[in-house]
Amino acid sequence: MKHILMLLENNPYPQDGRVRREATALVKGGYRVSVIAPGKREQPRRETVSGVNVLRYSMPPDGDGAVGYLREYSVSLFWALWLAIRLWLRDPFAVIHAHNPPDLYVLVALLFKPFGVKFIFDHHDLSPEMYMAQGGGGVLLRLLRFFERLSLRVADHVISTNESYKQVAFEHGGKTSEHVTVVRNGPDLQRVKVAPPDPKLREKGHLIGYVGEMGHHDGVDYLLRALRLLRDERDDFHAILIGTGPAWEGLRQMVTTLGLEDCVELTGFVSEERLWRVLNSAEICVDPDPANPFNDRSTMIKMTEYMALGKPVVCFDLTEHRRTAGDAARYIADNDIARFAQTLAELFDDPDQRAVMSQIARQRAETQLAWHLQAPHLLNVYAQLFPSTAESIVNHA
Repeated sequence: MKHILMLLENNPYPQDGRVRREATALVKGGYRVSVIAPGKREQPRRETVSGVNVLRYSMPPDGDGAVGYLREYSVSLFWALWLAIRLWLRDPFAVIHAHNPPDLYVLVALLFKPFGVKFIFDHHDLSPEMYMAQGGGGVLLRLLRFFERLSLRVADHVISTNESYKQVAFEHGGKTSEHVTVVRNGPDLQRVKVAPPDPKLREKGHLIGYVGEMGHHDGVDYLLRALRLLRDERDDFHAILIGTGPAWEGLRQMVTTLGLEDCVELTGFVSEERLWRVLNSAEICVDPDPANPFNDRSTMIKMTEYMALGKPVVCFDLTEHRRTAGDAARYIADNDIARFAQTLAELFDDPDQRAVMSQIARQRAETQLAWHLQAPHLLNVYAQLFPSTAESIVNHA
């Protein structure tokens, strides 16, 4: 039974949904999986979660700016390398499956490559473009580009989250189609809980829902400015924005500055029960990620979860938004916040159109995006790397 080591830096495990789904799918597929990841204070250093062996180190502070990122990534790289060596000495692994960001885990892979360990680069984010979207540049940007290219070139196989990222693997990594597989950020339909709306959450009128990271490049400030324009025209709505991140404190101050306290609620982290209750109660969900080279090519998992709940979506016009949502969303060109506000108002007043979009959203989630449709692509990557093992697993089943 092949042993796989997954490396994760930017989220704890099992809180990172994509990594959790992939690790669990591999365990069900007959592989042994270990994950090295940062841990929250209350999480044990080592435990088994749904058959996955989890090794944790203390989560470093989130980086902000060049110095902050260097500190965060240096600490994480040290612990990943140290724990990988310790694990190897006890229980050697056949694959290092690295989830970015950062792209530095190629350095760990290079250490083990001489021992026959294969390297899979799971390309979650475009690190250079993400850093540029946050206003970064200079030496750190050049380093990010170098490590992205190195990761793509060294990888025995690249897993891309969408067709845009697949193209990056071709252009920046020199990969060919047989060495790149798209495994989308599909929603787990068993986890996304569809339920009737909570009437209490609609007491203030139409409910707008948002869930996701609140970094400086995630566009929640665009959404707040659009809601200010909408509030100037009507008062029959309420927005609940779930999530946190480096921009959260500034966004909370922005709500006050814009005079939106009566119609916008920033919740921070919430329980899963409240998360699904809010999203099921929302009439419209929003994704305000603005158009830029990073967002345009990225698939936002919040979009797929909105669709799994059958929610109409209003978002800015991005390439991968259109590929994901199709006619389940309304697309706003040129990061136009006035048009964003106007579109929300139009959908408030058109329940029939919302119903049509809702049906399209759920159908696309069930037939194109859902995780059970993506997991076979992941298992096929490993079948290509270890054909004899895959044949053995099939015969045993």
